[in-house]
Amino acid sequence: MTFHHVELWVAEFEAAERRWQWLLDRLGWPRLDTWRRGASWGSPATGYLVMEQSPDVRDVPHDRMRPGLNHLAFWADDPAAVDALWAAAPEHGWRHLFADSHPYAGGGQHYAAYLEDGDGFEVEVVAKPVSRQERR
Repeated sequence: MTFHHVELWVAEFEAAERRWQWLLDRLGWPRLDTWRRGASWGSPATGYLVMEQSPDVRDVPHDRMRPGLNHLAFWADDPAAVDALWAAAPEHGWRHLFADSHPYAGGGQHYAAYLEDGDGFEVEVVAKPVSRQERR
């Protein structure tokens, strides 16, 4: 089974939307819906991500190091897709995390990019494993 959805509340939807739209477009997550100060991306097969600026959001920044959501992890097609995201991310409002050990910050067999957006949300973009047959 997959998850149904994840909902992220943001302080300023327009700024967050620009960052996340770029990332989700690159990862092949289509926009499903848009409303005033909100949007969703994903599919029935994968579940979906909701982002919105709720009037109930508290005026405190997200801190991934506190109890609660630490990060979201997404698949990328291959290491080249991870590398392309890593290279372009800063131009789109994402900060590199663990740059000193990129792309193996998660271990020697785990090819991934770790990024943080302006609201403090972390994403991990992991290259799909390549089978022995595909390596030939």
